[in-house]
Amino acid sequence: MHGEISSLLITNKDSGRNHKQKTTQNYQGRSTNSNMGILSQLSIIYLLWTTTAFCQYEDYDFGDEYDEPDHQHPYYFNSNPGAQAEVPHFPFPVECARECFCPPEFPLSMYCDHRKLKTIPNIPAHVQQLYLQNNDIEAVPAGPFTNVTILREINLSFNKIKSHMIDRGVFAKLSNLVQLHLQHNELDEFPFPLPSSLERLLLGFNKISQLPGIALDGLPNITMLDLCNNFLDDSVLKGNHFSVMSNLMQLNLCNNKLQTMPPSLPSSLMYLSLENNSISYIPENYFSKLPKIIALRMSHNNLQNVPRNTFINLPNLLELNLGHNKLKQVFYIPRSLQHLYIEDNDIEMINVTLMCPSIDPMNTNQLTYLRVDHNKLTAPISTYAFFCFPHIRTIYYGEQNRNGNKSTQIRTAVFRRLLTPEEYDEIEDDHETHDQETEEEHEAENYFFPHFW
Repeated sequence: MHGEISSLLITNKDSGRNHKQKTTQNYQGRSTNSNMGILSQLSIIYLLWTTTAFCQYEDYDFGDEYDEPDHQHPYYFNSNPGAQAEVPHFPFPVECARECFCPPEFPLSMYCDHRKLKTIPNIPAHVQQLYLQNNDIEAVPAGPFTNVTILREINLSFNKIKSHMIDRGVFAKLSNLVQLHLQHNELDEFPFPLPSSLERLLLGFNKISQLPGIALDGLPNITMLDLCNNFLDDSVLKGNHFSVMSNLMQLNLCNNKLQTMPPSLPSSLMYLSLENNSISYIPENYFSKLPKIIALRMSHNNLQNVPRNTFINLPNLLELNLGHNKLKQVFYIPRSLQHLYIEDNDIEMINVTLMCPSIDPMNTNQLTYLRVDHNKLTAPISTYAFFCFPHIRTIYYGEQNRNGNKSTQIRTAVFRRLLTPEEYDEIEDDHETHDQETEEEHEAENYFFPHFW
């Protein structure tokens, strides 16, 4: 009996210990679960915080910090880099003339082109780009521009605008205007006055025969001036018309009535277009003050002789077009030149030593393309040319003229040098880069080089 009681006591003690252990474990489990719950809540809060911070990081526009202009948003552009760019506020939906179209994607632009308009509609104050090309507009009154303050571009090309129908000062008060397109109209005078902010002015395909000197004095920021296909002659360009335009980079005077080179061009000039005039000579030192010239086009003139060292002071010249003239011999070309066009002249022999008086292995000539068809050549160019022009890839001989208006052909119409693997790879890389750039810029209108590229 005593043994049974002892056994029972031991059993009860063990049961008590087990119960106590279970109780302790249950408490610890509840405590652990409680701690886990708190940790889970903290983890969720932390996760939400980091997500918010990440979203803010993703939405942040780094361009704002550096105040850089964005080409996709014209209203960010500021011609004064020191000034704070301001985004104008305008109501949604934006105000738009009923004759025009104002896409929500481009709220600062108003498209009124190709609508057979005869008058300019009223322009809302917020508009920066105004497109009115290809209409039947004859006049530019001040009324429609009354509320305009931030207009930057106006395209009035391909209309019927006459000079005396432009209200005086209508453009001058537009202090933010940088681009003005008036080509393909019926202007007989240079529009004046214009705002000093103007950078690109296109006046081609009009009937302009007068160019008052005072008209250009107030345009210090002009970089491109297109006056092709007008009625300008030498008397109009006398004086210092262009010299006051210290930022001018491109000047187009093709298809006019010039017989001499335009005087007093600014040293900033890089592109000069003089095709289809009647210019008969180039003064030998004419380009001595134009060292930045990159492209010179003078085809379809009456040039008979170019002084040997005419282009010696053009270290940046890349393209030279003197085709369709009356040249009888070649001339010195700068080492930088890549493309030379002298087709349809009266050249009987190409004297390579005139073009390349010396060879410098450390500073080689960069000529890659030469066009000499429709001259009076009887034999290919001397092989010495390939020492002078180691980068030459193509010489286009085409057909050659003979007496009696008969044409003949040199044994090879086109010379093409086989490229080394390195040159081939370089060309392929250039083509890929060019294709990418063309793709990106396909939809953008190229206003800067309408007659060059």
